[in-house]
Amino acid sequence: MAERVELSEFERELYSRQLELIGEEGQLKLKKARVLVAGLGGLGSAVSIYLAAMGVGNLYVLDREVVEVSNLQRQVLYSIDDLGKPKPLAAAEKLKKLNPNTNVQPIYAEVSESLLSSIDVDVYVDAFDNWPARFVLDKVAWSKRKPLVHGGVRGFYGQVTVVLPGVTPCLRALFPISDETREESTLQVFPTTPGIIGLIEALETAKIILGMGNLLVNKLLVYNGLQPSFEVIEFKPDPRMFERCQ
Repeated sequence: MAERVELSEFERELYSRQLELIGEEGQLKLKKARVLVAGLGGLGSAVSIYLAAMGVGNLYVLDREVVEVSNLQRQVLYSIDDLGKPKPLAAAEKLKKLNPNTNVQPIYAEVSESLLSSIDVDVYVDAFDNWPARFVLDKVAWSKRKPLVHGGVRGFYGQVTVVLPGVTPCLRALFPISDETREESTLQVFPTTPGIIGLIEALETAKIILGMGNLLVNKLLVYNGLQPSFEVIEFKPDPRMFERCQ
């Protein structure tokens, strides 16, 4: 028999500003949800903070790096006191203080298919800063038939889309970049850009869990911070694109 999940009085107060929007049933969906945030840089900071704050019950946070001085300009999960700490451990500590009801599982490791395949989640969030890692995540999400929320940033620009296996093509088909492609060694990013894109990723993740609203499915949201502008590009995938995802 499945364990009964309920909201405590503390949780009702904590989520009081959103309960009328999503209802108690919706809040329980968030509490029971399992989400992997892959990458804990600028995007992952924004995504994980808001997923924890809204009440996602089980967060897996993955990264292979430690906190460095240059991270603090945009990676708002961390402070000077975290320098040298593995990002997943520092992130878990902060997120648990933000919402003690969220079960945070830190994963300090290099991304791999075997590692990702061993984690059972409902939604995968791509907060990586390089295409090879994204494609590993994309391959596992597709094989498990689970949604993948993709975000990417550079400079004052960003993009978001949602991959639903069988409904949309995979990332590898949408962005046919060679597996050998590497980002430049020092990615230039204005600090607000990953914050904005990360919050949109968090919103799309919540909508998937709640079954509310229209997702960025077969759509690419493109953000230009210098205009400023948001543009949503709709596309009709060629059926042959799905063959690249198998």
